[in-house]
Amino acid sequence: MTSTDVLKKESNISPRNLSIRELQGDGMLSAYSGQLVTTSGVVTGVLRRGFFIQMPNVEWDGVGSNAIYVYSPDWQATKGAEVVVVGDCVDYRKDDNAKPVTQLHFDSAKVKQTDGPEIAPIFLTRELLNKNYGDLAILLNSLEGMLLAIEPDQTFVAPSNRYGDYVLALDADEMDDSGLRTHYGGFIPQADDELRWLPGFRVTNYNHAPRLNIGSKLKSRIVGPLNYRVGSYQISVGEPFAVEENFISLEKSSLSPSADSITIMTLNCFNLDPHIESELKVSNPRQDIDDDWGDGRFHTLAQAVVLYANTPDIVALQEIQDSDGAELTDVVDASATYDLLIQTIKELSGVEYSWVDVPPELNADGGQPGGNIRNAYLYNPQRVSLVAESVRSLGRGVECFDDSRKPLVCEFLERSSNKRLAVINVHLASKRHQESIFAMSNPGVDAKLPVRVAQAEVVKKEAETLYEKGVDYYITGDFNDTEHSETLKMLTSGSGANLVLSLDPNQRYDYNHRGKLQVLMHGIVPESLLAQGRAEYEIIHGNELLGMTPSEDSDKPSDHAYVIAKIRF
Repeated sequence: MTSTDVLKKESNISPRNLSIRELQGDGMLSAYSGQLVTTSGVVTGVLRRGFFIQMPNVEWDGVGSNAIYVYSPDWQATKGAEVVVVGDCVDYRKDDNAKPVTQLHFDSAKVKQTDGPEIAPIFLTRELLNKNYGDLAILLNSLEGMLLAIEPDQTFVAPSNRYGDYVLALDADEMDDSGLRTHYGGFIPQADDELRWLPGFRVTNYNHAPRLNIGSKLKSRIVGPLNYRVGSYQISVGEPFAVEENFISLEKSSLSPSADSITIMTLNCFNLDPHIESELKVSNPRQDIDDDWGDGRFHTLAQAVVLYANTPDIVALQEIQDSDGAELTDVVDASATYDLLIQTIKELSGVEYSWVDVPPELNADGGQPGGNIRNAYLYNPQRVSLVAESVRSLGRGVECFDDSRKPLVCEFLERSSNKRLAVINVHLASKRHQESIFAMSNPGVDAKLPVRVAQAEVVKKEAETLYEKGVDYYITGDFNDTEHSETLKMLTSGSGANLVLSLDPNQRYDYNHRGKLQVLMHGIVPESLLAQGRAEYEIIHGNELLGMTPSEDSDKPSDHAYVIAKIRF
């Protein structure tokens, strides 16, 4: 089939002839949804399963879009051509609460001319986007599918990922009124603006998608149609772009083990297991099969413990899977996972850690099916001893912890002083189900927040009981909430203080969510301990700022920064 051929399906229905602007209307839903229509425009971008067309020589009115996406897995358009398309008008939405996207589902097409009229892009600027969430949603909906551009000299505020996604802060040097800038060029939004949308783009050809770290600079113009996908908007870019790379190395902690103190590292291990799963034994072969050893993740985690955290006394682990990973078996024991990690650390440092966990009940703690995810500890028996009778998990039989990771409580004795420290390792309910700020109802609402607050109350009561007995405590892990959240307010409403707040504001981050740096790992200690100057805290930056090569599996062992605290006696 040549570029000027017509592809037709058998149909007795005559399509209705409409302009793209008429199809889009002024709202979220098209008045012509469900009808067979014909329209025309210039192809501004081509995706794997379709293309965008935009009306030429028509000014954007700021109310409705002059462009539309054509879902066309069987016919590929040529960028720049002017085409006439016949198709079913569909208000597509990924789920019931997703923002609808008006599309044409391809029926037939004809190329009017291979070199159509030029489409002038609309430039995304900070001034244009300086709106509240509601007005921003209306603005971006009116630009959906249209050709947009971003000028050079903006800063990349999210590292590159395997999908070819990039996020930018516009006019980076002038953003003091909307958020903090970090030493590396990252962006920390204000406390009341954590859901801010930052402009980004996806590169459709991975050969044009470089591996980039936070703080790299865009050095050429970005142009492409605005696409709505995965609950947000992105410009779709098909051409290479120029960058000025920012080189980042992992930081090294200044905190080291010493007499009369305990150092505790917190490490999210990102579903770690030593097993290559069989596709016959997993829930989803595309997602559930991995090779953490072959990918080097055990070695990289060991490096984090030894080289960057100075071989701490205790390592609080999250997202440890059982010994056969995501296979759907009766195995819940994770000893093979710990043994391989411990052996790798020993080869680097000579230190042989011991491990402790409380195995979850089979398939009772959420996470990847078959993985039996849990929290655990490694500890250096030369520096601390485990109080065996103290080992317990919290939340079993408590509603807010149903199908959720259980906090692990252990008490350790520092050998030189024989002083006791209780450590509570948490991994609270996920934010994964939080609604997009562009959702049809309850935009931005996090349905799991009340669950995390209830979980935090259980943990706080445990900490208060320890405190009343004269035992110092340290609550650590992945809290899945920021320092300003109701979850952290609950945890610090009694005797507790958050060590994160002892850091400079531009250091308070361990996670990057679509360009917004935020702190989800925290360190809660008795306020009296902090007031006495007996607690130090660091976030070891670098891991959350480093990009990966698009289209390749991640070689990062965690999606968080590494965290370490030192408690003195």
